[in-house]
Amino acid sequence: MKFPAHLSRLFGMLGPYKKRLIIAFCGMIMTALTEPMFPAVMRLLLDHGFGGKPTFSLWLVPLAIIGIFVLRGISTYTTTYMMTWVSSRLLNVLRQKMFARILDVPLGFYSTHSVGRVINSMMFEVQQIVDMVTRVYTSLIRDTLTVIVLLSFLLWLNWRLTLVALVLLPLIAIVVRMTGKRVRRLTREYQAVNAELTQVLEETTRANQVIKIFGGHQYERDRFEARADKLRSYTMRMASTLAATTPVTQIMAACAVAIVIVIALIQSGQNQTTVGGFVSFITAMLMLLAPLKSIAEVNGPLQRGLTAAEAVFGLIDANPERTSGKTLPGRAAGRLDFINLGFSYPGHQAIALQNINLTVMPGETIAFVGMSGGGKSTLVNLVPGFYPPTTGEIRIDGDSIEEVSLTSLRKQIAMVSQHVVLFDDTIAANIAYGDAEPDRMRVLAAAKAAHLDDVIASLPEGLETMIGDNGSRLSGGQRQRMAIARAIYKDAPILILDEATSALDSESERAVQAALDELMKGRTTLVIAHRLSTIERADRIAVLADGQLVELGSHQELLQKNGVYANLYHLQFAKEVN
Repeated sequence: MKFPAHLSRLFGMLGPYKKRLIIAFCGMIMTALTEPMFPAVMRLLLDHGFGGKPTFSLWLVPLAIIGIFVLRGISTYTTTYMMTWVSSRLLNVLRQKMFARILDVPLGFYSTHSVGRVINSMMFEVQQIVDMVTRVYTSLIRDTLTVIVLLSFLLWLNWRLTLVALVLLPLIAIVVRMTGKRVRRLTREYQAVNAELTQVLEETTRANQVIKIFGGHQYERDRFEARADKLRSYTMRMASTLAATTPVTQIMAACAVAIVIVIALIQSGQNQTTVGGFVSFITAMLMLLAPLKSIAEVNGPLQRGLTAAEAVFGLIDANPERTSGKTLPGRAAGRLDFINLGFSYPGHQAIALQNINLTVMPGETIAFVGMSGGGKSTLVNLVPGFYPPTTGEIRIDGDSIEEVSLTSLRKQIAMVSQHVVLFDDTIAANIAYGDAEPDRMRVLAAAKAAHLDDVIASLPEGLETMIGDNGSRLSGGQRQRMAIARAIYKDAPILILDEATSALDSESERAVQAALDELMKGRTTLVIAHRLSTIERADRIAVLADGQLVELGSHQELLQKNGVYANLYHLQFAKEVN
């Protein structure tokens, strides 16, 4: 069974906090010990205080009552504070482990795990686990101790009446067992729907412009409402299942109390109990109901937490990218060899690349062209090791990239993609991203080379200006130049430009192209572009069709062949000359 393993693993993570847990445990013991004190005082008052002249000082009564509740308050506060400290630390540790694994998983992970599902696990399901640990540790231990102490007190007061009360325990266990399996199934389905709802929210906020321009308001509203209604349905089904536990428990308790009263009356008629003893017994027995109810109700968060643990530990245990491989000595020369390279995306039978044989010399610029779906982006994404080749290999300076550590490999590569990703931070932080000790002069030089210096000069905070979510405060061209400035700052020997000028207008492109020309000097550059101006500057052009390399040569050589490239040129590029 997975559940005990998950629970054991969770409690194993509490090891570093055992001192605080011991303090919390001591607080629980003290709380449990204070429970029978009040009914004991009541017995003393009824038997020796109201029947005649009290045999004790009257001031002892308020002191005893106040003292009981002060002691109980201190122990309860200590338990609550310590358990909150431990649970919040556990929450942080779990989220840190999950986030660290998200950073380390390969790109293929997101083909089977939606962003909404990952966010749901990190924010919602991990909270359910912590709630479970807190409830299980606090409720089960404290309330179980309270039950034990009260039962011991009841046995001492009147063992015959206590035996009637003990009938409650196996009946409650039966009720809990009956509801547990249903709650676990409903919780698993609830969390799946909750992840779908999170995904809808994530997509809606990200695609706000598309929704507005294409009139998708009603479609998105319907999607959201359908999942929200489904989520509510599961919430009500779980609530009805768990809510039924409480009245059933209370009915059983009421039956026990009724029987106890009848037996106590019989014993009173036979002088086997006193009024004080009976009131003390009933008081302690009624006090027993609250911890028994709490123990019964812990089943809900327990089942929800165990179900959430499957998703959370599933993410933590997801296979990371490989960490093995040697470290490249210093800066690479930049030679790349593609040898009998083939690739298919995980879970797909279609072949994305096959039989690619190509050598790119250090400092050479090679452009990849072809119709959409020909394999251009797939090919360049294999160079940084985003995916491992299905067949064949890629070599950097003669070393197979499968034998080089990914960290070392990626230090040699800078990339500018058509899908620009920026962070909600300052301009300087985005340009120097990944550098633990950024050089401000290099940041300024990179910004100037990317023709961002005028933009920065016009901003009141300059390089320290916050750019918003994914650079929302910048124009499309400025965002593209930010990505180019980041690549310039990295100063890597291998450069990948995947539609790097796609978001620029003609004027911005001319400004950036000059910076790219400088950036590309002395670097091995892999270019994917549709604009003639970028492709003509390449030393060679590789034409891909259906995942195969069909032509290779300079711009003029390929035009003279009058083959695939010439057809593409006349179809797509010739209009740029006009």
